Amino acid sequence: MSSRLLPVPDGLDGMRVDAGLAKLLGLSRTAVAELAASGEVLLDGQPAGKSDRLVAGGLLEVTLPDPDTPVEVVAEPVEGLRILHDDDDIVVVDKPVGVAVHPSPGWTGPTVVGGLAAAGLRISTSGAAERQGVVHRLDAGTTGVMVVAKSEHAYSVLKRAFKERTVSKGYHALVQGHPDPIRGTIDAPIDRHPKHDYRFAVVAGGRPSVTHYEVIEAFRAASLVDVVLETGRTHQIRVHFSAMRHPCVGDLTYGADPALARRLGVSRQWLHARTLGFAHPADGRWVEFTSEYPADLAAALEVLRAEA
Repeated sequence: MSSRLLPVPDGLDGMRVDAGLAKLLGLSRTAVAELAASGEVLLDGQPAGKSDRLVAGGLLEVTLPDPDTPVEVVAEPVEGLRILHDDDDIVVVDKPVGVAVHPSPGWTGPTVVGGLAAAGLRISTSGAAERQGVVHRLDAGTTGVMVVAKSEHAYSVLKRAFKERTVSKGYHALVQGHPDPIRGTIDAPIDRHPKHDYRFAVVAGGRPSVTHYEVIEAFRAASLVDVVLETGRTHQIRVHFSAMRHPCVGDLTYGADPALARRLGVSRQWLHARTLGFAHPADGRWVEFTSEYPADLAAALEVLRAEA
């Protein structure tokens, strides 16, 4: 078991423990409720129930299962998980919000791996048991296109392609304010936050991280940005734009304005894996796949366009 200390950010003030802690840790509300029921969640030193309210500046202490605890892949259908392409080597999916890529300690929600198993798709057996076939990841709160390897050959080829950065990863992000310049590159090292281990931050000595961006539509309160990742660090886009003081709309973990998020009806970071391109592992031909905006992100844009 491991313990985490999490200060309650202003944006979560008044939120239920299960909802707020789910946002902070990337767990499902069900998983947080189970932790609270077993006494593993303390708020300012006192056991907290799932429906208790968070107070800004309070201190949460959460005891999580040991990461080395074996995690079972549960084959279950995943609502909204769309298959964009399927052949002998790869399956490309459109991942909905609230779905993790693979099982992990404390996560009891749906997973891409479980959804593919339920659909009867065989995937590569390479990698740890719960991550077989997984060559890259998206946060549970991030939607969009991703690829999973079905053959052992595809797993090896795609893992190498991601490591060598020969994969084209395009994202769209709605960020607060107006980045200046409207086209640029963020080159800033990223590592775990020195004080809050559930977050990442730009820190000296961190891992090299490079994000290219271009504003494609500007609104009064926010900008729609096309983002191309040169590297693929955890939370990279969220961290880099937060460091520029233009956090993704709805990303309360990284300093987004909760009032703007509520006005736009966004309950998670406005971040979408829009395109994914790579050399097909079977024959090397270049293939590219595109994911349309899900309903919640599209609706937020319509609100902003109506205000223009």
